[in-house]
Amino acid sequence: MTASASVTVPVPALPSGVDPAWLPPEVFRPLGSRRTLILGTGPLVDTAYSEVANACARFGGEVVRDARAQGAPYDLVLELGRQGEDGDGDRLGDEGFALRRAEGVTRVTAAGQAGLLYGLFHLVRLGEAAFSGERARETHRPTLALRMLDHWDNVAVHPVMGQVERGYSGGSLFWRDGLARGSRDELEQVRCYGRLLAASGINALTVNNVNVHETEAHLLTDRIGEVAAIADALRPYGIRTHLSVSFAAPVVLGGLPTADPLDAAVADWWAETTGRVYAAIPDFGGYVVKADSEGQPGPFTYGRSHADGANMLAAALAPYGATVHWRAFVYNHRQDWRDRSVDRARAAYDHFAPLDGQFAPNAVLQVKHGPMDFQTREPVSPVIGALPNTRLAVEIQATQEYTGQQKHVCWLGPMWSDALRFRRGGEEGPSVGDLARGGGLVAVSSAGDDPFWTGHPLAQANLYAVGRLAWQPDADPRAILHEWIELSFTPEETADPARLRSGLRAVLDGSWRTYEKYTAPLGIGFMVQPGHHYGPSVDGYEYSPWGTYHFADRDGVGVDRSRATGTGYAGQYAKPWAETYESPETCPDELLLFFHHVPYGHVLHSGETVIQHIYDTHFEGVAEVEEARQVWSGLADLVDSARHARVAERYEEQLRSAREWRDHINTYFFRKSGVPDARGRRIY
Repeated sequence: MTASASVTVPVPALPSGVDPAWLPPEVFRPLGSRRTLILGTGPLVDTAYSEVANACARFGGEVVRDARAQGAPYDLVLELGRQGEDGDGDRLGDEGFALRRAEGVTRVTAAGQAGLLYGLFHLVRLGEAAFSGERARETHRPTLALRMLDHWDNVAVHPVMGQVERGYSGGSLFWRDGLARGSRDELEQVRCYGRLLAASGINALTVNNVNVHETEAHLLTDRIGEVAAIADALRPYGIRTHLSVSFAAPVVLGGLPTADPLDAAVADWWAETTGRVYAAIPDFGGYVVKADSEGQPGPFTYGRSHADGANMLAAALAPYGATVHWRAFVYNHRQDWRDRSVDRARAAYDHFAPLDGQFAPNAVLQVKHGPMDFQTREPVSPVIGALPNTRLAVEIQATQEYTGQQKHVCWLGPMWSDALRFRRGGEEGPSVGDLARGGGLVAVSSAGDDPFWTGHPLAQANLYAVGRLAWQPDADPRAILHEWIELSFTPEETADPARLRSGLRAVLDGSWRTYEKYTAPLGIGFMVQPGHHYGPSVDGYEYSPWGTYHFADRDGVGVDRSRATGTGYAGQYAKPWAETYESPETCPDELLLFFHHVPYGHVLHSGETVIQHIYDTHFEGVAEVEEARQVWSGLADLVDSARHARVAERYEEQLRSAREWRDHINTYFFRKSGVPDARGRRIY
């Protein structure tokens, strides 16, 4: 390796025993075995240079960083600042890049430093294909400017929720027992995490839980230095740090008697505090706020609107070009289960649709992709598209709170893809992905300090998919899964690439629908154990104040959300979906019980009755888990032994839990309906 500049930002060293995920050393072989020229300066160019230099040191290639050396024969040229033959620097933006291959040279050009780094990781995904044949010039630019992970990490261990709320991957990467994880090895793992995220397309994250408790509130003020250390670790890979803040911070931290967003003293406190944040973290991304939700304080306390609250914080951030992400997860969590006119699904639309046009330009409304709470199957939230004059971010959940808690294989790429491709106004209208251009895609992170990052090694596919779908919301999830398999398992390095690829596809490709089959049926949702949300409890929330009901009785099951006879929720959609969801005859089977209360003998579009569908799918789901477990067992000779053992262990629990789900659900509905299984299988 030769170079005219030192490696100023060394590639972070993976701590011993930590899985390399989708960046194992082998995927850098095509890059590291060739001669590369890098042109341009800046911290992210330094990172790109370090990546290439590290690969060349491992695989015998050569990297040069010297503008005077352009005439030498190179296999690869990475060039910053060149507008390209078509003068499209403005079109590429800071994060886009162009790629072409001609006369034996592969060339990546970018107008911005981040674009050059993303172009480098694109070459890693392409592998040898990036250096063979001819490739016409192609341009790549992210559809969504903000691609963010929200970490629900607590600084202090919460007595109920633990170190990471809804976390299933060990402890926090950032905090431990009330303190920042600041040792050299711990910050090195944070750098490795930033590297993985950048390679998938993520460019932002929040470091703490949206439920901001008193300890976490202090990150905004006297503990901002700890946040700055995390930001320093992530910055070399273009990850901007955000902070979840308490709306009551002026009271909790500032000693003010009020947090009223229209009070001048409150606004001044936020402006001064935000100035100190930027003094510590000059590239700070902004705030995330959960307000008036599940006990968190908010503007309703003072008779103000959510627009008032968001705009006050937006004003504090505006001088720095930053945004406030204001979550739309606002509903009554003290609902009377006897009152069927109150519908949690309606809440976000009812609260926020009337406020369209009232939010500041740098206030982003962050909306969950479904109206409830990250269930295995939900309709797309009607809030998405209902506020055309408001910036919108779509929120999804990579941590598997309701989809198996990283003990079950559940590849969520297809679910998210379906939501992002949904067109609220019909075939001619914009997709959800289009509507998120103003605010981005945000996912609740599934990562922790577990050696496999996500607890279940195969759950890494979901974390990877967040970045790839945020980059291109209409991407084919099967193509994303293929990318992840090629990077994470390097099939060509094994004795039987075809068997490994087909086996991994077999266990992952249909796993979301398998999980759906053995859990809550036909879009009804929940039916989980209260509190921790793992395992079946059909009536666990049925008489609770949380608004998550199924209304099963001896005659039928489901929630009537029609305009004609129900809560009217279906009417929150635009045409044609309002009409589609209004009637059981036109409602899609997979959402029938979300929108309608129907008899057990109601015949689905599939030709089966509701009750027989419940029985059949639950038996099928368990059978599919048994089959997937066998497939995985047969890959032992092709997969790293530690990785294989962890997945095999999780499959044992998945199968046990799937059987429990099957027997709970089938027995419950047999006892409710009195209708036997037409196929005579055992139901308890």
